[in-house]
Amino acid sequence: MTTTEPAETERTRLRRMRHKGSHQRAALDAVLAAGFVCHLGVLVDETPMVLPTTYGVVGDTLYVHGSVASRSLVQAQGTTVCVTVTHVDGLVLARSIFEHSVNYRSAMIYSVPRAVTDPKEKLGALRALTEQCLPGQWEYGRQPSRKELAATTLLALDLNEASVKTRSGPPDDGDSPDAALGLWAGVLPVTPMWGTPVPDPLLSPRVGMPAHVLTRAGTPVDRTSHGSSR
Repeated sequence: MTTTEPAETERTRLRRMRHKGSHQRAALDAVLAAGFVCHLGVLVDETPMVLPTTYGVVGDTLYVHGSVASRSLVQAQGTTVCVTVTHVDGLVLARSIFEHSVNYRSAMIYSVPRAVTDPKEKLGALRALTEQCLPGQWEYGRQPSRKELAATTLLALDLNEASVKTRSGPPDDGDSPDAALGLWAGVLPVTPMWGTPVPDPLLSPRVGMPAHVLTRAGTPVDRTSHGSSR
């Protein structure tokens, strides 16, 4: 499956700290692969609205979904929207409050969504969404019925206009006059982890936990295994 490099446009051109940015597809793929929640920015009745939602990626397309009754997804179709994905890797604690920062990886995508109506693409998109959250769950669970598919809106956004920005490493004031203050400085890492699975209280005790769920316990949410100072 071929992929295209994102275009650098006026909307995605990095104007400040360009050294922290990238328009390379590999950088975009890495940020998208590391998570499963994005924020969709759209105008709803001429009012800005930012919606957290899960996503899935297939080739050059990012998919988001929701109810057919969702005003935001209906009004997003045919208009330019902005999708962002952010991973916080640590607090950067400097000697000076002014130099405090955050280590992060982020992506910003502009696109004009189209509604997915082809049944085969719709199933593929829902599979991508499910597997983005938890690999193995699509084959394990009951897949959507025709009625459930009809009640679901899926939007497809191309990845042709996007940028990536990251910050990594220690504080920037280690060689400044503030270094003489004798204050601790460094990075406080943030590493989201999967906890112990909690069974549904109505679940029969005879139903065992599937391996793809069990093996996630105690592991990083970010499957790409980036370091905390990235």
